[in-house]
Amino acid sequence: MRFERNCLASYGCVLPEEVVTSAELERRLAPVYERFRLHEGRLELMTGIRERRFWEPGALPSDGSTRAGRLALERAGVAPADIDYLVHTSVSRDFLEPATASVVHRNLGLSHRAGFCDISNACLGFLNGMVTVANMIELGQIKRGLIVAGESSRQLVETTLDQLLSDPKLTKKKLNLALASLTIGSGAVALVLTHESVSNGGPRFLGGVVRAATQHHELCQGSADTGFGENAAMSMVTDSESLLNAGCALAGETWGEFQGALGWSSGDIDRCYTHQVGIAHRDRLYETLQRDPAGDFATLDFLGNVGSVSVPLTMAMGIEARPPRSGEHIAMLGIGSGLSCMMLGVEW
Repeated sequence: MRFERNCLASYGCVLPEEVVTSAELERRLAPVYERFRLHEGRLELMTGIRERRFWEPGALPSDGSTRAGRLALERAGVAPADIDYLVHTSVSRDFLEPATASVVHRNLGLSHRAGFCDISNACLGFLNGMVTVANMIELGQIKRGLIVAGESSRQLVETTLDQLLSDPKLTKKKLNLALASLTIGSGAVALVLTHESVSNGGPRFLGGVVRAATQHHELCQGSADTGFGENAAMSMVTDSESLLNAGCALAGETWGEFQGALGWSSGDIDRCYTHQVGIAHRDRLYETLQRDPAGDFATLDFLGNVGSVSVPLTMAMGIEARPPRSGEHIAMLGIGSGLSCMMLGVEW
């Protein structure tokens, strides 16, 4: 994928106020820890995640997406009426039907001429949304597009805790398969993409590559899509070790293809923003790519794994903390269960 006319206008990020520490979750799991003689601090030690965030009870994914979208529009200086297309991309959705994008569209007051859709692809949804909007811009179909995502983790974490505490036949294996569910956090992010002709001089979105390894689709599977109603019950089973190995192997294959597609060498890439899963995943990924992890901007210790929000939110926070210099090359590295890998390039 190569794009010639796409520019990043502005990000918008929103974090929930409620902080839930790994220590708090372990205290609630005290009977399970006692049963298997596990020591407190295990969750943070294994994942590197000290805390994650929850939206207030009753909050819907569209609420966070709306807030992030509104902020992105304000920062880009783009009026809602000027957005031509909206894509909602998170794993979390208000309901199965209609598209959660329809709620965000209404909340933001977008024009009746602006199309919308949901794109769901595990933790790669936002990057898929960027590519979809960028293609529409390249084809001359639209001038400005908005990608939003709002991930909500409260129900998954609460359901996981309840299942672990109430299962009389719980085994160490079943506990390990549920561990990843306790790393999930909440947050929202949005991005305005524009055609260069209406750009405010923002960085250029150059394109990238995608690679799949769907023989590993069973390594992380969630429950049926029930939305976020009062009776919704969510669960997820993850073979974390196998997913780490398969995901990093796929990333290694994708890395070379990515550089070739953009005409970059490894030395040309000034920064990488990665999907924040856990410390073991981060270390293995950088080892596979032969990159120095010291240059990594990490959010996993205080946000956890924020699903599709993770890569764009980490990039937005990273560039705000240390604004890039003109001409810097930035790589967005996404890996999603399924299994797929997408790497996208931006020139500042």
